[in-house]
Amino acid sequence: MEGYAQIFHHRLKKERDWEKWLPHIEMAMALISGILIGCGWLLDKAGMEKLSVIAFLSAFAIGGFFKAKEGIENTIKDKDLNVEMLMVFAAIGSAIIGYWMEGALLIFIFAVSGALESYTMSKSKKELNALMSVVPEEATLLENGVERVVPVRLLRVGNVILVKPGERIPADGVVKTGFTSVDESPITGESIPVSKKEGDGVFAGTVNGAGAITVEITKPASETLFQRIIELIQNAQEEKSPAQAFIERFEGIYVKGVLAVVAVMMFLPHYLFGWSWTETFYRSMILLVVASPCALVASITPATLAAISNGARKGILFKGGVHLEILGNIKTVAFDKTGTLTKGKPELTDIIVDKDWPEEKVLEIAASVESRSTHPLARSIVRFAKDKGILSFLPVNELEDISGYGVQAKINNETWRLGKWELMENKNGEWLKKAETFRSEGKSIVFMENGEKIVALFALKDVVRNEAKKAIRDLHRMGIHTVMITGDNEETARSIADEIGIRQVAAKCLPHEKVNVVKKLLETSAPAAMVGDGINDGPALASANVGIAMGEGTDVALETADIVLMKNDLTKIADAIRLSKRMNRIVKENIFFSIAVIVLLIASNFLQAISLPLGVIGHEGSTILVILNGLRLLRG
Repeated sequence: MEGYAQIFHHRLKKERDWEKWLPHIEMAMALISGILIGCGWLLDKAGMEKLSVIAFLSAFAIGGFFKAKEGIENTIKDKDLNVEMLMVFAAIGSAIIGYWMEGALLIFIFAVSGALESYTMSKSKKELNALMSVVPEEATLLENGVERVVPVRLLRVGNVILVKPGERIPADGVVKTGFTSVDESPITGESIPVSKKEGDGVFAGTVNGAGAITVEITKPASETLFQRIIELIQNAQEEKSPAQAFIERFEGIYVKGVLAVVAVMMFLPHYLFGWSWTETFYRSMILLVVASPCALVASITPATLAAISNGARKGILFKGGVHLEILGNIKTVAFDKTGTLTKGKPELTDIIVDKDWPEEKVLEIAASVESRSTHPLARSIVRFAKDKGILSFLPVNELEDISGYGVQAKINNETWRLGKWELMENKNGEWLKKAETFRSEGKSIVFMENGEKIVALFALKDVVRNEAKKAIRDLHRMGIHTVMITGDNEETARSIADEIGIRQVAAKCLPHEKVNVVKKLLETSAPAAMVGDGINDGPALASANVGIAMGEGTDVALETADIVLMKNDLTKIADAIRLSKRMNRIVKENIFFSIAVIVLLIASNFLQAISLPLGVIGHEGSTILVILNGLRLLRG
């Protein structure tokens, strides 16, 4: 099994190496055909006609190999004619009437445009290959205390692996033994390493710090977070935008139409306009060349692939060209609150301590009690205490979790309570007034008392993401309306919305109610996008014209969404919209330009005002120009 995996990996590597060099090989063969054309022209001028024909034929074979192969294979597979076959027919027709150099020139320019298109596709896969290289190919498997290096693809759920200091973690799992810090920037974009202890989750592709850990595998290699990201990019490259799909459907019909018109033109002008048979056939060959929709076909695909690649490089993963195309027309963006606009984890923002108690002592006692609790507010208090330098806790006895209210415990035989106002036995109106002030700001309150009185008040809040205000401001500047949809109460929701700058709020929304809000937005201000991260956001993400998920979101959100913000950076939404608008503008420019060139060349041919060489240069030159125009999307 292991030997087979190694063989498979070797074959996969060879296939990737071939794909890497393919654009260079195509361009090299195109350039060689260009050199042969030059040699043929020189030989023809020198009166060596037979040698010149051999040079031109060599240019045909070398320059046209890839495109002819592609055309024949697609014709057999689709049982339909395509642009590549049209070019082959045009080149053969040119040779039949003795225009060897023009036919070879047609092949040469067509080969150059094909090499440029391959280059675009290669660049669009660059981010994918970079992601693939992040995840190690081998892991150290622990079995019965024995270490064994195995390919990552052979790991199974439940296996235990050893990750040494400085190594990349090869698979998703949970820490079984050991303590370390992990650089999760490849996934979250956060540069600060995250502490990991027994029971904490780790992800494939992240970098282990100074501690050795053992990790129990929780997901097979095919289902890791990185694999999901790779599949998103692959699917995006394969899925076609509406415009692209229309052009491809139109291509087959158009090619047949051109061939039919060319067949008619081989005879009709001779009888209708009195053209000679030579002129009639010559003009029909020019029509075959100039009427081919190469530039039109190349107007969309290279631009879409370049835009998807650009987005992937910035941490914006598009699941297909259709979503990228729609995004540029978005008028409204709706946001979930918790985990999207906010960090999804409460943080201790304020602490008020009784004048008779030192703050450090209060924090030490509070953290000692709350360290035994799994409640998010308790974890936040412990985290705040650690940040203040309190790293060791007091021994706690008789801990009691009073469900829905808080906790009670003894430290040095003194009873301490932390929780809601209702849990407190020594209530004091002054403390309640202070609490109400914080509650009006959307904060949660934890009171702390001993057997005598309330000694402290902790105010906690799910804080807004640092980039949220800028993200909303950028969208407003673009004329896009923003809405916040949340299951939280009206007061908290309004407090967060005011802080960020969102004017419309829909609070206390269950998942189906979020869907109803999105549907109303679609009726009044479509197209609309929805941004979320949780399972409860899934239906709303699916209902919107474009669903956008946070990279740290749940599997449901990631699978339902059309776009993923890999680094959880909300400012990337405006970047994605700008990228979409830019792509749509370039595609329109390409389509208009390519159609205008085709019409101009066809009209010139009927007026007998254009020669075959000029037809070749005009037609194939326009194809190269639209591809280069699309390649501009790789920048910026």
